[in-house]
Amino acid sequence: MTTNEPAQGPPAPQDPPAERTLRVVVADDQAAVREPLAAVLDMTADIDVVAAAADGTEVLAAVAAAPVDVVLMDLRMPVMDGTETTRRLSEEHPGTAVVVLTTFADDDSILAALSAGARGYLTKNAGRQDIVRAIRAAAAGQSVLDHEVQNRLLATVRTRPTADAQPLPPDLTRREREVLTLIGRGLPNRAIAENLFISEATVKTHINNLFAKTGIQDRADAVRRAIAAGLA
Repeated sequence: MTTNEPAQGPPAPQDPPAERTLRVVVADDQAAVREPLAAVLDMTADIDVVAAAADGTEVLAAVAAAPVDVVLMDLRMPVMDGTETTRRLSEEHPGTAVVVLTTFADDDSILAALSAGARGYLTKNAGRQDIVRAIRAAAAGQSVLDHEVQNRLLATVRTRPTADAQPLPPDLTRREREVLTLIGRGLPNRAIAENLFISEATVKTHINNLFAKTGIQDRADAVRRAIAAGLA
């Protein structure tokens, strides 16, 4: 017996669940850089550019007005530069991550920004995908350094005296040493997880334990300690 009902095909594919929208501030004193960059990032599905700031005081005002996940920060700005703004954000708004995007990749700029609390450091040679990836990583508590910055940081650490470096505590587990070694080589959490065949969540647990045992303060400090210990 035939019917006039349409044949039932396979169910329509479901859209993947939407990712959490990240609230981002773009800070650069040059409008010709700031405005196009903000517009391009705002077209990314999970990024909402809530402000475009010309200096550090505008950044702080934007972050104080409403929660911000990530600030994409230029370093050379009038009134308040990017390094001081990063330091202020780390102290006053620790939930807001900073990714530096700058033309400067000299040792002093890199170390100053990372010491102030920046979670990522890119040069303006970075492409849109690299910037988006760094923003997402920073919001997830990870660090991203572009290759030039990573190489300069490693070279700087290797050439500095390590006589005052604290030895690693004897109670570090084998896995914690492996994680520290890979951090010292500049790998982000996802790459560490892939190398060790464990989940990113497990990597984060090992990092938290590692930092607690050693007194390591941040990713840059972990790189220094790994190199001083001969692990990287």
